Amino acid sequence: MADEKMEEAAQTFEQALRIDPGHVDSLLKLGYARFHMDDYTGANEAYDKVLQIDVTNADAWNLKGLIHYEMKNYEKALECVEKALDSNPTDGMAWYNKGCYLSILNHVPEAIEALKRSIEIDVKNAKRAVKDRDFENVKVDEGFRRIVEVVVLESIRQGYHHVGQIVWTTMLGKAEVEDAARKLLAKGLIIKLEKKQGFHTQEFYEIAPELAEKMGIEKKPKFQTKKKSSASVQHLKDISEAIQSVKSSIEKLDVEETISNLDVFTDPRKMGPQMIEYFFEEHREIRLYKIRLKDRDIEYLQTNKQKILELFDNLEMNITKKLRSTITQN
Repeated sequence: MADEKMEEAAQTFEQALRIDPGHVDSLLKLGYARFHMDDYTGANEAYDKVLQIDVTNADAWNLKGLIHYEMKNYEKALECVEKALDSNPTDGMAWYNKGCYLSILNHVPEAIEALKRSIEIDVKNAKRAVKDRDFENVKVDEGFRRIVEVVVLESIRQGYHHVGQIVWTTMLGKAEVEDAARKLLAKGLIIKLEKKQGFHTQEFYEIAPELAEKMGIEKKPKFQTKKKSSASVQHLKDISEAIQSVKSSIEKLDVEETISNLDVFTDPRKMGPQMIEYFFEEHREIRLYKIRLKDRDIEYLQTNKQKILELFDNLEMNITKKLRSTITQN
């Protein structure tokens, strides 16, 4: 499939299904290969077999929707993607597809709402939407024009203060980010600050103090103290202690306590900024786990318990290494 040899891929999945006719992953991939061969009937048959095994399979419903989309049967596509979202409300791609279908059917407010949901789950969908012709019917809507601004504002709130950081995390273009920042500045929602680094001056953005107060964001000091290294050690120790708490709640399968403990790692008022500074990838993973846990409750925690624990075990090892390195340098 990666080499676009779809016929060979389809044959391989068919061989796998001779061994295990109910292997859902092979059925899904067989359907996907046939879809890209423009064999919509064959793709649909594969997805229907998945749904015979598990009628709540979100991937199968979402992919069936794409078949109807290609055949320009947008009402049917919408029905399928809604079933996908009934099974998995945190599927960002399904929300995005729903927004596309609603836009094509000229249901503008509903399309904007679905698109916003997809962006909340995966901000990369913002860039995709801006260039997607399926959203032509809604691009004149004020809600759509504000989407990029909202994404940039949320990125700043989460601790990404430089244009480069925002571009990297949102996958928006630099020009789009800078244009959105100008509009946010004009509206008084953010402020621009400057910091000298050698012979260069670096610009960065903060949430406006009035808005930060309403959002509950702690105001950061403008100047670093001389005790930066010791503060770093303390941050690492604080994160290490928080890891013990979250691992304990995961082991107990206590959903409410686990969500509360995960929030410590993502909240800008708690350890969110430190996680972004030291453990950017882990910060993103933890945010995703928290969203899915809120939506799918105990079932998700039971299924993914080991995977989440491994994330925190690895994080704990990295903290130990950083602490040793920092203390040695000091």
